[in-house]
Amino acid sequence: MTIPFEPVRVPLTLEDLKREASTDVPTAGRMFYGLGSSSSYAAARRGEIPTLRIGKKLIVPIAAVLKQLGITR
Repeated sequence: MTIPFEPVRVPLTLEDLKREASTDVPTAGRMFYGLGSSSSYAAARRGEIPTLRIGKKLIVPIAAVLKQLGITR
């Protein structure tokens, strides 16, 4: 019998995200705006969270969010 492997999810900090170029919509919504997953995607559709579409993938550029919120690197 094998035990299924479950990766450990380490909570991200603002400093972790500042070192990245982009993140996914739910992570950006949670970290920067205090939103859940569905609310994050709704805000992205309304243009309230800056996004880029790469093929079918929707990403959030960290620099755009930091600029929108007035946070300096």
